[in-house]
Amino acid sequence: MGSSKFEIADYLESKEMIAEYLNTVLEEGDNADVINAIGHIAKAIGMTKIAEETGMSRPSLYKALSDGAKQQFATIMNVLKAIGGQIQVNPATS
Repeated sequence: MGSSKFEIADYLESKEMIAEYLNTVLEEGDNADVINAIGHIAKAIGMTKIAEETGMSRPSLYKALSDGAKQQFATIMNVLKAIGGQIQVNPATS
């Protein structure tokens, strides 16, 4: 009996779960982790839908969210908006 690969996108079923996941990655991860998390969220919502909402082609979207890609800030902001996210800055606590 083989095991299946864990896909976080399979468990991102609500806006609240998506927000919690992304906030955790923002707090604990690095830039690559954040891009990967956005990619997981886009997969959970549907890459075709996100591509349509951002005006990008699916291949371009996959490339922008792939490991090692050098994303433009505008691309990330467009994808964040399409997945229903926003950036909010709060004062850091020491």
